[in-house]
Order: sequence, then C-alpha cells, then structure tokens
Amino acid sequence: MTPGKGAPTITIPGGFNGPDGSGNGGYSAGLLAERLTRVGGTAVQVTLRTPPPLDRPLTVEPDGEDALCLTTEAAEGGDDPDTAKEPGDTILVAEAVRVAPFDRGVIPGGPVSVAEAENASKLYPGFVDHPFPRCYSCGPEREEGDGLRLFAGQVLPGDGPANVGNTVACPWPVDPAVDDGTGAAAFAQVWAALDCPGGWSHDVTGRPILLGRFTAQVLSAPKVGETTVVMGRLMSVDGRKIRTGSALYDADGGLLAQARATWIALRT
Repeated sequence: MTPGKGAPTITIPGGFNGPDGSGNGGYSAGLLAERLTRVGGTAVQVTLRTPPPLDRPLTVEPDGEDALCLTTEAAEGGDDPDTAKEPGDTILVAEAVRVAPFDRGVIPGGPVSVAEAENASKLYPGFVDHPFPRCYSCGPEREEGDGLRLFAGQVLPGDGPANVGNTVACPWPVDPAVDDGTGAAAFAQVWAALDCPGGWSHDVTGRPILLGRFTAQVLSAPKVGETTVVMGRLMSVDGRKIRTGSALYDADGGLLAQARATWIALRT
C-alpha cells in the first residue's frame, strides 16, 4: 500500500514506549482504534505487525469498510532487520478492524475489591525481574505521573504446568496526566491500562512477550481522581503464543472496559 498524499497521521510520543525504542502496544493500538470507535462504541481488533516507531508520523489509510492500516516508510539504516526494506519502502505497522462486542466473561468470577488489588500489587513480579522496566504501562522505573505504573500481582492461581487461569490484579488511580480534557481518562490511555496486566498473568520472568493482537471495548471511561481495578487472566498457552484477557472495573465493581490479547514470546 502506498500512503496517500495528505492522508491523516498518528505520532506516538517517545514517552509512550513499551520496550525501549518502540510504542507501548496497548497505547499504540488505542490511538489507531479510536479512529474506528469511541467510548461506548463497538470493539476494535488491532494487529501489530511490527514494533510501532516513536516520534514519527505514521500514516492512517482506509483498508476497505470498517478497517484501517497504519504504515510508515523504512528509514535510512532500517527499522527492523526482519523487514528487509529499502529506505522509502512502506512498512505495515498495524491493522485495525471493527468487530462484534464480546461477552463480559473475560474475568470469570468478576472483580476483586480495591483493597485486594492493592495487596496483590505488592506481589508484582516485575519488581524483581522486568524485561522492559521503562514500559509506559507497567514499568517500575517510571515516576508517578510519568506512566500508569500498573503493578499486577496474583489474586488467583491457575492450573496445570502452564498455569492457565492465573489471575492478577492491581489498582489504577486515574491521574490528571491521562485526562482527555473532559475530566475522564483518554481512550488510548484506557487501552494502555488493559494491556500489560493481561501480559503479567503469564510468567514472563526470563521469557519476555510482545503484544501481537489486541481486541478491546471501552464501555465507559473512568474519571480523573477515581481509583479503579485492572485485572488480567491467562487464557491459554500454545508454544510461543499466549492468550490473555483483561478488564477494568470501577471501585464498585462495575465493568468499564475489557480486552482480549494474543502475545508472542520472544525466542531466547
């Protein structure tokens, strides 16, 4: 696909990284998804094809009805050795499509309380070993107000050698830094909040994973000043492919947003 002249663009600021040097998966996907939906709207599925570049305009192109592509041009020196692109060639960064809303059973049994989430957060494995400690969503090296600092710890163990069903939780005190200008958390910030807690339901210690596909729906955006609860659950493990669910709840247990994700474990 050749980017159209004058096509709209998205730029992911450098501070919204996942791994150093590329965009946080949930935040990046949310920036594209909000071109197709809104708070209270339908679910959108975003597939990340390459780590999203930071601080560079990325072109948004229609891809048939109800779908978008996000592209960039290969830079001098290359973006990713696996792309084997010449400078100026088009690189597909992500694809987004509207999908039917999914059921509300992402976290069986429903939410834990804020107090339980706060206790679970003290058990966050990323305090001991974190593959991307500067991650915008879950990095412990980010200062308060400079990242979401979502530290999800176990509230329910899983079963079997893969620990499927393992469930984690953490509080998310909604900070003014994520305000969309209306007193509520911005759409892409909610997608970022749904991202990493799902990933931490899997044992990533010594085996980092990257977000590959993210399907999310924002039913209601939390208000700035609220303390919410984010939960993640390990749904399946198939080789290097990990599937998780995540959900965001208000302090009374009301569902605000939900997501399902497919992650790919890096080869070690």
